[in-house]
Amino acid sequence: MFEKASKLKLRFTSDRGLLTTEDLWDMNLSQLNIIAKGLNKEIAKASEEDFLEEESKEDIKLKLMFDVVLYVLHVKKDEAKARKDLMEKKVKRDKILEILAKKQDANLENMSEDDLLKQLDDLSR
Repeated sequence: MFEKASKLKLRFTSDRGLLTTEDLWDMNLSQLNIIAKGLNKEIAKASEEDFLEEESKEDIKLKLMFDVVLYVLHVKKDEAKARKDLMEKKVKRDKILEILAKKQDANLENMSEDDLLKQLDDLSR
């Protein structure tokens, strides 16, 4: 798909002007969604024109453009979800470590003076 896109030197219309296939990776999800919607409308419009004729090169090109944009959109969406999941895990891990530290502190505070002195003496050796 990307080989065809590069050979055809596809250009995508956006609010930032014409974009290359590589430029799509710099777009955010909303921008990609707008481009995909526009291409989808063009495909629908082209398919309404004539059902008897075979697909034109332009129709094939439109579908390829749509597929490329959708692919990039889905990859970026999956990457965003993975980043969010990773951040949530990190927050939960940090919270667990904080609670564990508090419990360990509480255990130390509940130890007798003799036990604390013994541990301190063991650490000094």
